[in-house]
Amino acid sequence: MMNFTCSTASLNQAIARVSLAVSPKSTLPALEGILVTAKNNTLTLVGYNLELGITATLPAQVQEEGSIAIPAKLFSEIVRKTVSDEISISCDQRLLVEIKGGVSEFTILGISSMDFPELPTVGDGESVSIPENKLRSMVDQTLFAVAQNDAKPVHTGCLFLLEEQQATVVAVDGFRLALRREAAQSPKTMRFVVPGRSLNELLKLLGEEETPVDLQVSKKHILFTIGETSLISRLLEGEFLDYNAAIPKDCSTTVKVSTRGLASSIERTSLLISDRLKSPLRVVFEDGLVKMSCSTTIGKAYDECQCETGGPRVEMGFNNRYLMDALKNSDVDMVKLEISGPLSPMKVLPLEGDSFLFLVLPMKLKNE
Repeated sequence: MMNFTCSTASLNQAIARVSLAVSPKSTLPALEGILVTAKNNTLTLVGYNLELGITATLPAQVQEEGSIAIPAKLFSEIVRKTVSDEISISCDQRLLVEIKGGVSEFTILGISSMDFPELPTVGDGESVSIPENKLRSMVDQTLFAVAQNDAKPVHTGCLFLLEEQQATVVAVDGFRLALRREAAQSPKTMRFVVPGRSLNELLKLLGEEETPVDLQVSKKHILFTIGETSLISRLLEGEFLDYNAAIPKDCSTTVKVSTRGLASSIERTSLLISDRLKSPLRVVFEDGLVKMSCSTTIGKAYDECQCETGGPRVEMGFNNRYLMDALKNSDVDMVKLEISGPLSPMKVLPLEGDSFLFLVLPMKLKNE
């Protein structure tokens, strides 16, 4: 039994948020639903797919306390298309859910809340807070380099390293590495790996504000609290790559170049490359120019872009998409490229400071 009234807009927003964690298809019907609990004039909504859980709360006028799981897809559609400002929802012992908004009325079959699996908890795990906009850009600028296959499951997530004065997020996939640093305070050093899939959904919940996001970390789970919404995710286990050892310490050639200028050159040269027509991009750094060329069965392409070079000429082969991803995610007007030889990974860095570092592994070039 349950009966409450609340704002349609607030309910719609809460449903949209928790739906990110609902299983579209599951052997457990309850997981395709949203758990709705009305208590103490507060409505709590939960979506959970056994890997990731999202909870949202909103105020409501609760006439009768209770909880029930409602099929997510249908619930979302009904609330989204309701035109009245307020919506009333009640359910009886037969699990029939009645939804009223203005002149619209729906009666649908709910799922017993007893069938909904319990969300994991982090207990009194370690806690740290990071401003929303900082966390957003750190995740956003590294997620592209997360491994897509499960050869080493721990690399399908991002490593978080929280130290006394600094937070670092790292992603690797065997061909490239993305690292992002921000100043942040942590009571103690923490290392954990969050699945890329969970971070993808977290990004949809994060805004551009400076409001602190609370991170609570236990041995197996992490809880992110963003205002009235919280996301809990399992953590990945395993030995993450020793990323410091993978980053070349010295460099013989440096290149300072416009991010947009280089990206445009890569885009033009890559017009002849596709999933069917694979070819490395041949890149030569010399005398204030980045020269790019490629040849596939349909023809040849050449383009160049001006830059500032220091050190000997170097010729390398790259996967065009990996090069493009690093530039796209650098989020600055000018980047510095550091190269220590044609077969060594190339570093993409900001001109000043060390807020990010992207590594792109070269490809072998065939001698023409």
